[in-house]
Amino acid sequence: MDKSHLKKSDSVVVIGLGRFGAAVARALVAAGHEVLAMDADEAVVQELAHELPHVVRADSTDLQALQQLSVTDFSHAVVSIGANLECSVLTVLNLAQMGMKDIWAKANSPQHGRIAERVGAHHVVYPEADMGERVAHLVTGKMMDFIEFDDGFAIAKTRAPMETHHKSLAASNVRSKHGITVVGIKRRHQDFIYAKPETEIKPGDHLILAGPTPLIEKFAALY
Repeated sequence: MDKSHLKKSDSVVVIGLGRFGAAVARALVAAGHEVLAMDADEAVVQELAHELPHVVRADSTDLQALQQLSVTDFSHAVVSIGANLECSVLTVLNLAQMGMKDIWAKANSPQHGRIAERVGAHHVVYPEADMGERVAHLVTGKMMDFIEFDDGFAIAKTRAPMETHHKSLAASNVRSKHGITVVGIKRRHQDFIYAKPETEIKPGDHLILAGPTPLIEKFAALY
């Protein structure tokens, strides 16, 4: 692997190639990023060798092994070892000791996440919990899509409630009345419409909203 341009290209090392880690690695490669993928299981490495350009078998709990692979030449690290808490934590600790500047860790529980943060993870993600919450919002039909960020801020797509029909955004006064912002409108068979004060909302429109999660949930329930 040519390492001369790794830092400039948002290169990523992905450690742990289960379903989550493999999916992350594939997506990064598809997006054109330089990726080094590694797993302790030789069978997993062989299975992914035809999909990922750079995949190696390595024990990430072994600091020397990580040093030999020059993982600090990469801009970001994703530790996606979820099943083995000890391996996950030791890997994060090794990366932190090596001076990795951006460490993402997958956690299966709040306790796992807190430990990962204490030993050096800069970001902790909870894939199963996050997906479960997202599906809970979607299955009721009140929201058509939903993404929540760490600070309780969310972006969602929902149907325009009757109170907004045939009114401009300024007239409907969504922001003042409901504490959320209409970012844009998606109308059937039309291109995305960026929201402006004069933009009129019509029946059947889908609104792209941004704001605190509880307020978006309350607004979506108006439909």
